[in-house]
Amino acid sequence: MDLLGINRLTVPLLPLRDIVIFPHMVAPLFIGREKSIKALENAMTKDRTVFLATQIDAKTDIPQEKDIHHIGTLGTILQLLRLPDGTVKALIEGKRRAGIQHFIPNPDFFLVEVERLAHEFKNDLELKALLRSINSTFEAYAKINKKIPHEVVQSIESINDPSRLADIIAAHLGVKIEEKQKLLELADPSARLEKLYALMRSEIEILQIEHRIKSRVKKQMEKTQKDYYLNEQMRAIQKEMGEKDDFKSELKELETKINRKRMSKEAAAKIRNEFKKLKLMSPMSAEATVVRNYIDWLLALPWYNLSRTKIDINEAERILDEDHYGLKKPKERISEYLAVQSLVKKVRGPILCLVGPPGVGKTSIAKSVARATGRSFIRLSLGGVRDEAEIRGHRRTYIGAMPGKIIQSLRKVKTNNPVFCLDEVDKMSTDFRGDPAAALLEVLDPEQNMAFNDHYMDVDYDLSDIMFITTANTLYSIPLPLQDRMEIIRLPGYTEDEKLNIAKQFLLRKQQNANGLKPEQIEFSDNAILSIVREYTKESGVRNLEREIASVCRKVAKEVLKSGTDKLMKVSSSSIAKYLGVQKYRYGKTEEKNEVGLTTGLAWTEVGGELLQTEVVLMPGKGRLIITGKLGEVMQESAQAAMSYVRSRANSIGLPLDFYQKVDIHIHVPEGAIPKDGPSAGITIGTSIVSALLKKPVKNDVAMTGEITLRGRVLPIGGLKEKMIAANRAGVKTVIIPKENEKDLKDIPNNILRSMNIVPVDHMDQVLREALALNHPDELFINPMPEPFSLFQLENIIPSPEIRTH
Repeated sequence: MDLLGINRLTVPLLPLRDIVIFPHMVAPLFIGREKSIKALENAMTKDRTVFLATQIDAKTDIPQEKDIHHIGTLGTILQLLRLPDGTVKALIEGKRRAGIQHFIPNPDFFLVEVERLAHEFKNDLELKALLRSINSTFEAYAKINKKIPHEVVQSIESINDPSRLADIIAAHLGVKIEEKQKLLELADPSARLEKLYALMRSEIEILQIEHRIKSRVKKQMEKTQKDYYLNEQMRAIQKEMGEKDDFKSELKELETKINRKRMSKEAAAKIRNEFKKLKLMSPMSAEATVVRNYIDWLLALPWYNLSRTKIDINEAERILDEDHYGLKKPKERISEYLAVQSLVKKVRGPILCLVGPPGVGKTSIAKSVARATGRSFIRLSLGGVRDEAEIRGHRRTYIGAMPGKIIQSLRKVKTNNPVFCLDEVDKMSTDFRGDPAAALLEVLDPEQNMAFNDHYMDVDYDLSDIMFITTANTLYSIPLPLQDRMEIIRLPGYTEDEKLNIAKQFLLRKQQNANGLKPEQIEFSDNAILSIVREYTKESGVRNLEREIASVCRKVAKEVLKSGTDKLMKVSSSSIAKYLGVQKYRYGKTEEKNEVGLTTGLAWTEVGGELLQTEVVLMPGKGRLIITGKLGEVMQESAQAAMSYVRSRANSIGLPLDFYQKVDIHIHVPEGAIPKDGPSAGITIGTSIVSALLKKPVKNDVAMTGEITLRGRVLPIGGLKEKMIAANRAGVKTVIIPKENEKDLKDIPNNILRSMNIVPVDHMDQVLREALALNHPDELFINPMPEPFSLFQLENIIPSPEIRTH
């Protein structure tokens, strides 16, 4: 049948899934659907004509009338071949555009009546220009798209029919099925060519981009293939040398660990991404080592591995008492803390900071807390740390990068709820690498540390289950924001009585075992231990005391070994010098008799209380006040305040108003090489000045402490406990303290309070009555205390027009 001369005809319909057949196009088709095979068989029995139309959705297996485009191509079956699997291969040539008019009912296959579409065109200059553009563009497209044969390009150049040209080019264009169907449905050849031109330009641009990408990928592939080839050679060499390549088995083992490890969602996603990268890398590359180390760190952390805690308050108190003598307040506060944690079942409370002098047991208390709660213990010393990365780690971009000390310590302890002791938190410093104290702000903040982000790990890690305990010797070097995040618990220095008990209960037994001695071979008397404390050590803690006891034990062990007997060696206060040599320190003692101008004061030091003798002498002069003894500014001002008080009370205590103009007053505090400061020596200096001026001796068994004001008021001071202990050690009978310090007497052991007479005072007049050796208590103040001088009174006293100040 001549399809060109018939407008309407009835033909079988062959629905196509993913191809559009254009006129003048020959295409092989593989048909498997039963209806389509019957349609082909019907066409072969007649004139081999079939209508080819594309499905709207290629996924539809059994298309209906609505599932098929109405514009398609009339085609002729050139060849039909049945395949062994039951499918049919057909070679079909497209002839003419046509459109479905209506479907003719047929149970076996689609039968349609179609009408061919006209394609008239006007052969003008615009069409010629368009044809030239199409030819040149297709030639450029064919150069980039290597799939188009060179013969097709040559045949295109000889075609003058725009409709045929458009159809042949469209058949070779690599665009989507939807775009080809739109081209098929355009009846006007000019419109078809314009659409085709736009599609070709777009395809050319896409192909150029693809070409650039492929060039880059090819270069990378060449390098990768080279590396792969070299690595394979290395493996072959290693295999010949007997070295086993187990990288794949390692990856499999690593994957098993990753699947079993419990961690946060963020960390799980991160480790899987890193593992995917590792599988694609060469095992010999440096980057693979970095990724493997990172995965190992993520796997090694104890994300949800918690040790079973037990908080029994009675047991905790027993352990604290067993490990430490004294320290009543710190123990009480720790017990309260543990009780609260037992009730709330969570550690989100204040971070404890134990502050006290060296050797008082700050770190060992943290160990005892760990033992009492059943937690693991980890200690991190921050002394000398000056790099912020020590806390938060280095970023992985750096060679040799590692996590910070916090993460490293958790990996070592293998549980996520230990007692974490940050030791010497006051010894950190700052330089150009950052401030480690600032990095600790997040670690020690209960509101933030549940999402601690280490620079190396780069994932949030929960530190909220950890019980942090920090230690420090002083507070002034700890930044205020860091102090604000911690609850400060102060550990005072041990008293002599506490040191004696610590030595008897802990240190002696420890050093006996360390030096191989049995209890029946050595015995220390209490006086021997006190002699070591007073004459061979000067400290708040007991470290040096333990060293001196160890020194005695070594010498006794030597004697035992030489003599070859188990004779008991008794160490007394008289024999201490035999083992430890001459006395190293002197401790304060009272004067043997009453002295004029010499008063016993009390001072606080980091290693306990001390007696502070204050001397005053008078010399002929012109009213100078000389102050010596390496005194600080505050103490010098206290001396000036005491002098001003004495001058204001000159009339009351029986001194001429101009007494100071004829003498120089020299105030000296012995042990001049030791710096001294603070206001608490005010009443001591005032008493010495009055004693020297009145030639009245000061009682040798009286000691005092208190700040003086210009009006003679006595203000409270600190360190009362240590001062009272020093006074008791020196044999002082009476201690004068500020009245406002009476509340602090409850912290002082009862045996000390019973051995001394405590006199609280609130004015300097009371101090003078108690301290000076007077014949009668009222003989000192012969005139009542006057009001402060007015300017008129001063002008009458001092004829000079100037007001003198000293």
